[in-house]
Amino acid sequence: SIADFISSRYGKSTFLGVWATIIAVFGIIPYISIQLKAVAVSFDILTHDGEQAWSAEEFLNIPFYLDTAWYIAIALAVFTILFGTRNLDPNERHEGLVAAVAFESLLKLVAFLAIGIFVTFGLFNGFGDIFSNASKYEEIAQILFLEDGHIDGWYWFWLTFLSMFAILFLPRQFHIAVVENTNPEFVKTAAWVFPLYLLLINIFVLPVAMGGILKFGSAANADMFVLSLPMREGQNMLALFVALGGFSAATSMVIVAVTALGIMISN
Repeated sequence: SIADFISSRYGKSTFLGVWATIIAVFGIIPYISIQLKAVAVSFDILTHDGEQAWSAEEFLNIPFYLDTAWYIAIALAVFTILFGTRNLDPNERHEGLVAAVAFESLLKLVAFLAIGIFVTFGLFNGFGDIFSNASKYEEIAQILFLEDGHIDGWYWFWLTFLSMFAILFLPRQFHIAVVENTNPEFVKTAAWVFPLYLLLINIFVLPVAMGGILKFGSAANADMFVLSLPMREGQNMLALFVALGGFSAATSMVIVAVTALGIMISN
């Protein structure tokens, strides 16, 4: 694990490895909970005609046996045990797990491109139409310029810099890139495939966000625009496909993250 790597790099310090593990656990558990909540809310929206089954206040107080996230967490735990942590061989590679994550990543990409094309060219007349309409909306116009969002160049630089570190050095990234890597040559392929993937999956982020605000207003739940926009237009099959893509994205991230954490803690 990345904790083992840090420990061995600095004189095989057990103390340093323990601290790296503790920091990773406390840093990633909230991240995992966000993914579980996203899947649960998506399921509730799909099964309640585009509306959340629970308000934000009710969501915190519902009994655990009515909480969708509870059952999703159990299912993911079972899957992770079966495919990620069933054996105690320290040199074991989980090729089935990696194949599942790769398939989920492709499904997520296709789903997000589909909703992006639908919003950009179905609900609006292309990028120019969305941006011209958005520029007239005061709250959207503020995000088009750094100064209007009270962000200077240095703030933006460090935000981007930290994001780059997160992409490269999260325990789940290290787990896939190093621990599960069966051939060093794969790094050369990943060096151009990974940036290309990030580019493709981010092309439609702003159009979908702006389209959602233009259709629903700024008070709407922006996280759910990818579901609420097609459902608003009666495109339920597209909404279901997008939900499957989001489910794939969240579950693959959770599974790899907890596999990496499990190895770190047990080591």
